[in-house]
Amino acid sequence: MNSTRFKLGKYTNTLTSGSASWSSPSNIALVKYWGKKEHQIPENPSISFTLDACKTITEIKFEKREGDQSTFSFEVFLDDMPKPDFHPKIETFFNRIEAYLPFLKEFHFTIHTQNTFPHSSGIASSASGMSALALCLMSIEKQLHPALSDSDFIQKASFLARLGSGSACRSLEGDLVVWGAHPEIEGSNDLFGVKYPYKVHDNFKNYQDTILLVDKGEKQVSSTIGHNLMHGHPFAKQRFDQAVGNISKIKNILESGDLEAFIALVESEALTLHAMMMTSMPYFILMKPNTLEIINKIWSFRQETGLPISFTLDAGANVHVLYPEKNADQILEFIKSQLVAYCQNGHYICDKIGFGAKQS
Repeated sequence: MNSTRFKLGKYTNTLTSGSASWSSPSNIALVKYWGKKEHQIPENPSISFTLDACKTITEIKFEKREGDQSTFSFEVFLDDMPKPDFHPKIETFFNRIEAYLPFLKEFHFTIHTQNTFPHSSGIASSASGMSALALCLMSIEKQLHPALSDSDFIQKASFLARLGSGSACRSLEGDLVVWGAHPEIEGSNDLFGVKYPYKVHDNFKNYQDTILLVDKGEKQVSSTIGHNLMHGHPFAKQRFDQAVGNISKIKNILESGDLEAFIALVESEALTLHAMMMTSMPYFILMKPNTLEIINKIWSFRQETGLPISFTLDAGANVHVLYPEKNADQILEFIKSQLVAYCQNGHYICDKIGFGAKQS
């Protein structure tokens, strides 16, 4: 699949000013992507649950510029406060996408963004933030080119979001999204995320995700550096092959409703992700002692009760506790009584599976 399809011809409309606003959720990968090629292309396919409550709300106001248009012109605010440290990332993003959105230097942009979760909570906001920003920019392009179809709109928005943050391309739709080419997933590709196209058992409908905030500080190793350490990693090829195989397995699991197999695969994926970090050179550990305490408590509780509770991890210390909606009362009681004590300041977030971004 060629990215030139995302370069439109001449726009049919002209604009002098306007605005666009979107909310876009975070997501949690079940089969992880870790390692990328040039231009934000993943080394292996991944599949994620789209979240519901944890989202970014972004509004862009734009005005036509006069005079010199050789650089990008924008200002960005988080929770209505100027956020100059966001500038370098957005500048890099604009440079990557300018070939696909040629209007970027024609306007001055005022970007207001906010998260429904605390910015310092240790939840990665790049997926929700970059997808919301990409959708706002696509809404501007839609105003310039109204003939753009809905399917082309969402695919291009996902394509652009990927160039800001790889996992952002999985946040636009829901409830399950696949990113990366896989022979058994129709329409899957490396350029943008696609809504999972196959039957999903009722066991996985409205699945719950309670996020335990073990460490709300900034990670000591960025995801970008971590991905790059997969180049030359001694176990990289085996890991990429494992992920391809696990996509095949989870396809059968999602159809059959096999909760036991789901738990085994998802937890193995989480631990494998961290095993890759611990066997990089240089090596690093993002889990904290309380992360391990929580994992062991979950294993003990599951063995004692037989309830289908499981965990997954992002590239950090926080724990996503996953469980079916029908078991929510018992499992939430366990979380509150046994696990919250291991969270920083007792903080946790109750979330569930969502269905993607919304225009506001």
